[in-house]
Amino acid sequence: MSDLLSDWEKKAREQQKSNKQFLQKMQTKKGKGAERHLPELHEEAFSKIDCLQCAGCCKTISPRFKTPDIKKVSRFLGLRESVFIDTYLRLDEDGDYVVKRSPCPFLGADNYCSIYEVRPGDCRNYPYTDSGEFFKRPNTTLLNATICPAVYYVLERLKTVIGG
Repeated sequence: MSDLLSDWEKKAREQQKSNKQFLQKMQTKKGKGAERHLPELHEEAFSKIDCLQCAGCCKTISPRFKTPDIKKVSRFLGLRESVFIDTYLRLDEDGDYVVKRSPCPFLGADNYCSIYEVRPGDCRNYPYTDSGEFFKRPNTTLLNATICPAVYYVLERLKTVIGG
């Protein structure tokens, strides 16, 4: 792994304040245009990071299970939707269905997802390092930088590429 990624979790926590300021700056006119760097930095990050070596997202946070996700996953598992919900999900403070516990019950000991083919949209899009969501939800990006090495990597590289 690159030097940037060594001890990334500690560095991400230590840099929360400066990263928050950087992300706030990216939401202003001065930050416009930064989004165009995200796809390239996303690819660069994932050329260095293997999700199966980490699975930090699946171990610590839950995706939202929207109605189409519930339908697909319950069908995939051969369960009625109500049984799937009762067995695996709970409503969070925002009224969204999320898994009852962490790590995700669908995460195997080998860090493979047992429902990967039908995983929720939040899982498919995570960690949002290749889209405008990276800037639109700065608090989520800050949290994700402490959970996912790719988010930390993209954030740090972005500061280098555009200055920050």
